[in-house]
Amino acid sequence: MAGSTTSAVAAPPVSERIVFDDFMKVDIRIGRVLKAEAFPEARKPAFKLTIDFGPDIGVKRSSAQITKLYTLDQLEDRKVAAVVNFPPRQIGPFMSEVLTLGFPDADGEVVLVGVDRDAVIGGRLF
Repeated sequence: MAGSTTSAVAAPPVSERIVFDDFMKVDIRIGRVLKAEAFPEARKPAFKLTIDFGPDIGVKRSSAQITKLYTLDQLEDRKVAAVVNFPPRQIGPFMSEVLTLGFPDADGEVVLVGVDRDAVIGGRLF
């Protein structure tokens, strides 16, 4: 099949069907990483991200297990997608306020979801 790649990691089965209203409950926004920091206290290797989601949502923090494919320098100023309406989650000594989104590569490492054009910071996925 053109454009497809072979995956070493098996993809999970497709989830059960939902209605559009269920999808709309998940608030996925585009943000810009202001700061990326090491997170040595994390049980699994991770970075702490400080992400700007614009004036309506503001600046939020996230723990992301992306240390295999990204360096701290590669993350600053990068646009990322995140779920902004989950409750905050305590990750060791750190409070993660949003879930930064990614897909697995062939080795199961996280590839961040982003945009390929200039999108408005804080814009909602639809």
